Amino acid sequence: MSVIVRIPAPLRSKVGGRRQIELTAHTFRALLEEMEAAYPGITERLRDNEGRLRRTLNIYVNGENIRFLQGLDTPLKDRDEVSFVPVIAGGGLL
Repeated sequence: MSVIVRIPAPLRSKVGGRRQIELTAHTFRALLEEMEAAYPGITERLRDNEGRLRRTLNIYVNGENIRFLQGLDTPLKDRDEVSFVPVIAGGGLL
């Protein structure tokens, strides 16, 4: 199983400049764990000090915001596409 993760420009330095990576995970929470294992330090750019996802970041699975799905427990399946989109208006970038 392979999930495609699209990486925004502010995070590409954490993944060797790649625009996308592929990982295997069955939930978004597991995907974050795999990302951190493969690219140490990347999730500190995605989470706040309490470990919650940053409000200045929207995360989509196949075009649907995970906040309106099951949040961190959103299931993933083979060939799903995950996108991280920084919020520009009213907040800071990653």
